[in-house]
Amino acid sequence: MLTIRRWAAMTAAVVLLLLTAAPGARLAAQHDPNVLIDPTLYQALSWRAIGPNRGGRVTAVAGVRTQPNVFYMGASGGGVWKTTDDGITWKPVSDGQMSTPAIGAIDVSDSNPNIVFVGTGSEAIRSNIVLGRGVYKSTDAGKTWQFVGLKNVGQIGTVRIDPKNPDIVYVAAVGDPFGWGPDRGVYRTRDGGRTWQKVLFINNETGAVSLAINWQNPNEVIAGAWRAQRRPWTIISGGPASTGGLYKTTDGGDHWTHETAGLPTDLIGKVWVDIAQSNPRIVYAMVEAPGAEGGLYRSEDGGVTWALRSHDDALRSRPFYFDYVNVNPQNENDVWVSEVEFHKSTDGGRTWETVDTPHSDNHGIWFNPDNPQIAIECNDGGANVTQNGGKTWSSIMNQLTGEFYMVDTDKQFPYHVYGPQQDASTVVLSSLPPVSWPLDRPEQAWYEASGCESGQIRPSPDGKLVYGDCKGEFGVYSTETGQEQMYWINPQQRYGLNPKKQIYRFVRQAPIEVDPLNPHVIYHGAQYLMKTTDHGVHWEKISPDLTANEPDKQTDSGQPITRDMTGEEVYSALYSIRASREEPGVIWTGSNDGPVWVTRDGGKTWKNVTPPGPAGGRVHTIEDSPHRKGSAYVSIYRIFLDDFKPYLYLTNDYGAHWTLLTDGHNGIPADWPMHVVREDPEVEGLLYAGTWYGAFVSFDNGAHWQSLQQNLPQAAVTDIKVVDNGLVISTMGRGFWIMDDIEPLRQLALGLHHTPTTTATAAGLKAYDRSASAFLFKPASAYRMRYEPIVDQPGWPTYPPVAARIDYALNGAPSGEVILDILDGSGATVRHYSSEERARSGGGSPGLTTVLPVRMGLNRVFWNMCYPDARGGMNGPMVPPGTYTVRLEADGLTRTSTLQVRIDPRVARAGITQADLVEQARFALKVRDTLRDAEQLAASIGQAMRAASPNQARLKTSYDKLVNAPGPYTENELIAQIANIEREVTNADQKVPASAYTRYTDVARQLAAVKADVAGIL
Repeated sequence: MLTIRRWAAMTAAVVLLLLTAAPGARLAAQHDPNVLIDPTLYQALSWRAIGPNRGGRVTAVAGVRTQPNVFYMGASGGGVWKTTDDGITWKPVSDGQMSTPAIGAIDVSDSNPNIVFVGTGSEAIRSNIVLGRGVYKSTDAGKTWQFVGLKNVGQIGTVRIDPKNPDIVYVAAVGDPFGWGPDRGVYRTRDGGRTWQKVLFINNETGAVSLAINWQNPNEVIAGAWRAQRRPWTIISGGPASTGGLYKTTDGGDHWTHETAGLPTDLIGKVWVDIAQSNPRIVYAMVEAPGAEGGLYRSEDGGVTWALRSHDDALRSRPFYFDYVNVNPQNENDVWVSEVEFHKSTDGGRTWETVDTPHSDNHGIWFNPDNPQIAIECNDGGANVTQNGGKTWSSIMNQLTGEFYMVDTDKQFPYHVYGPQQDASTVVLSSLPPVSWPLDRPEQAWYEASGCESGQIRPSPDGKLVYGDCKGEFGVYSTETGQEQMYWINPQQRYGLNPKKQIYRFVRQAPIEVDPLNPHVIYHGAQYLMKTTDHGVHWEKISPDLTANEPDKQTDSGQPITRDMTGEEVYSALYSIRASREEPGVIWTGSNDGPVWVTRDGGKTWKNVTPPGPAGGRVHTIEDSPHRKGSAYVSIYRIFLDDFKPYLYLTNDYGAHWTLLTDGHNGIPADWPMHVVREDPEVEGLLYAGTWYGAFVSFDNGAHWQSLQQNLPQAAVTDIKVVDNGLVISTMGRGFWIMDDIEPLRQLALGLHHTPTTTATAAGLKAYDRSASAFLFKPASAYRMRYEPIVDQPGWPTYPPVAARIDYALNGAPSGEVILDILDGSGATVRHYSSEERARSGGGSPGLTTVLPVRMGLNRVFWNMCYPDARGGMNGPMVPPGTYTVRLEADGLTRTSTLQVRIDPRVARAGITQADLVEQARFALKVRDTLRDAEQLAASIGQAMRAASPNQARLKTSYDKLVNAPGPYTENELIAQIANIEREVTNADQKVPASAYTRYTDVARQLAAVKADVAGIL
């Protein structure tokens, strides 16, 4: 067992080792003392997106006026995306170029469509928002992006480019959504973003959320002000009308007038404004205000005086989150208001009709000024394009922008991935294709299960039952019946109810835990820990109140205007539960208001073991160590208290003492809040972390951290699951991702501290030898599977090739040829790879290795577990299950390791045996060799015929028995007949049918006869 003291001593030794290690490692160590492992040593590891390709929340859209099929969208947690085909396909264009994935506003220059400005940080400040970090600019239509300032202005509601001069840009900054400060207001640049001026500052609490520019006179700008803040227990939206409301400038922002005539005089909340460009004297504003004062206002004098046009409640749902108005640029009376539903008025706001969109919870629309029938609208399900004024829309089933709160997996093969998608449903996906044939549509790859958009979801180990929560309403979904049974702890209706009146306080992300040592025991968390042993039919309270339960935090949410009680603001409730994998009866809990508790006797007694440090944070995740009893990691999230530091604590004595593993200087930046950490179940002290802005790995139990981002787009990593030989993550804005075969990380960690655990030893893992010029990693077991891979197809999940992954590291450029051979149990070569010759692929799966890579650092080979085909290509019969030897030759060294090729467990359950597959491979090779002989014979006969042999007629007769005649639907001759046998016996894992043996005997006899006919000639 490793203690923190031992880890510190080992870390010091590691630094000394690095100073004498390979050049790449020395360079990494000198560059960053937190980089203990040269990242090139795991450079071949990558993430793959598995979906679901169903859109998530989008609050920013814009189109290109002169290119009516081109649009941009900004996902609230998934970056900037672009379509050039009216929304049929979308492509992310900001990945790796912005410091935050949260997009708040987009505008495209009318005078130069290559210029695009993006403001980060969505202004719809629900509880899962990610902080904005300034403004970005593209001068090449979204290909590349440059940061142009305003990093600290928080959430940006609107960006507006002067329609005549793209160097003049205005930004409406809501501000820090979690605290007051001086950076909110309206900003202007006159030099394309090189410098900025704050041209409208109201006060430290009131920022700007919306902007409208008069296209005919761009010096005329109207801003909507907003006092807004998100707290853990409430949402603040609104303040005194003396400071909120509408502001106007007529000189490009140098001077502003607070326009109040006709507007509410007491309280004003969120305000969204738009100018009718066909008649700029007409201006509309959606105004949050108490009672009948709130609603749609209209001005007929350019925004100086106002009159309430409609206070219809249907237009005003959750104004802090919606409250948008947009005007058709060619019709001053064609007005659109976005809230849960999407509303349209053709008489200037007097009467309304509802327009259907692909998803509810709407956040605004952009109209093409030259043809307003063409538009793009956004909502909590993505972005959708219309070409007919909203009658029909493009799909949202082509956007990988789903926001997920957590992830879990089961123990099926292949394992399934589970999680709740914000504003959609819970989702279950297979980690690999569920069928062997190609999918018709991406939606076939997933299905819905119990629970809803925000609640946790946990499967039984076999995946037959799925436990889900929807705001405290527990459900059990059966994959066999297709039904979800409801077994609530208490059927009190809590929606809209003050938390102090709730019998059981459930947060929207109410935790569920399946006991890892007894899957019949399920835990569920309110302010108490609840337990069931009969799938929820009966519940037992096994704890006292495990929260801080401060009375002043149990209040109505929504101040000072609009009450908003959806469960997000239930502050004193459990947020995380973790039952020990090492000790029965040990259970850890954490609440969203700070306390951490532990029981060691199944709930009979409890101890408050809250880590030291700032109070009140959300205990986002608790991870029990799979190696050390009494050891746990706790991730605490304090953004709602305006604290963006990462807090990760470790205890090795059941919470008696804690160590902070994230001090802001040891690899994870000081302003990257922490969501989750998981410890590798095979290698002690190998940690994987998810933060607000990406993924990290620690090879020394959290003393140092380094990036594990690889190809992962920047997104909040909300949860991590270590399963089989891979990592599964959920993101708040880019769906689920998987990193397959992390064995190199494990062996690198073993090479660092030389303390292999029992599990690592049992798995046959080898410690990485940093002194060797070439190192062959122990490959993970590979399963024979049959499915169609999907790689680089927009809108589809990514499925890797059916292959064994073989990893090796080179510490420098090899002096000569590098060779990798795969040998069977008899020592015969099954596959040969070389760095100097490209193998014939013979078609087949994308992503397979054809030439051996020789990059310095980690290289990965994908072997498809097949023998060569009849022509020497890659896709012959599949090898049978068994033990194979991998042999690497580089720089005069030879390294070997064993590779287990295993039967697909589903095939085994269906009754196919190892012996069946050995016989299938034997027979398939026999057919393959016969096919090769027939093709070679045909080639020899053809060569003789072209050489004008005197036996042309005889040769022609023999040739025609082998090769099909040209033309449609000609009779299949001998080569085609042999290939047909191969097709029958190689498309699935199966017994060889009797008919194949019989037919093979026939064709083999026919081939022998042809050989005999031409023997004397050839």
